[in-house]
Amino acid sequence: MPKANRIWELDAFRGLCVLGMVLVHLIFDLVELYRIVDWSYPAAFSFVKDWGGVLFLLVSGICVTLGSHPVKRGILVFLCGLLCTAVTGGMYLLGMSGRAIIIWFGVLHCLGVCMLLWPLTKKLPTWALGALGLILVLVGLGIRDVRLETDILAPLGLYSRHFFSSDYFPLLPNLGWFLLGAVLGRTVYRKKETLLPRVNPRNVLVRILRWCGNRSLLIYLLHQPVLAGVFELVLLLRQ
Repeated sequence: MPKANRIWELDAFRGLCVLGMVLVHLIFDLVELYRIVDWSYPAAFSFVKDWGGVLFLLVSGICVTLGSHPVKRGILVFLCGLLCTAVTGGMYLLGMSGRAIIIWFGVLHCLGVCMLLWPLTKKLPTWALGALGLILVLVGLGIRDVRLETDILAPLGLYSRHFFSSDYFPLLPNLGWFLLGAVLGRTVYRKKETLLPRVNPRNVLVRILRWCGNRSLLIYLLHQPVLAGVFELVLLLRQ
């Protein structure tokens, strides 16, 4: 989507989603990874953890119908996901963290594949696209408790009891959410203009969220190394 025609609320909502992910990882690192504090997870944490990624994929699905070059963008995002796998795997191999830190198929892997698959589905009628998205969501929810003897199908949502990924977004049901977002893009945003014309997009809070949304990939890539550095310093000072 050309910059001049960007729909401000989509950027702002994407920014809100990525900040929610940062908050989830902050709390997870504090409690589970570095054990700096002993907290019970608040209800808001569970909500953002379970649904923040879904909302992000819905927004991404909307945006894919408004923009261009989804394959190029998908390759970039997927490569960034592989970078996350390499970095977290390196942390484990170097003894900096346990095996649970490794990201095998996180949100960037999933989103990249969704974008790469979009050209194969975008010619479907809107009703068929919606039906496919809904089926994929239902199948994904239906196989959540299914366990295999191998992890080879982990990207689809089928894995063994020994599988663990610190950030895990399988294609089922998440590809379905992405396609349902595309349905919203074709219907709710068919005019390719804001749905909130009376809201001032220059509001300070909105501008901050839009700034984060426009840099969501960079924020996602950098926030964990920054958090890790801060927490390592905290542990060092506590010795």
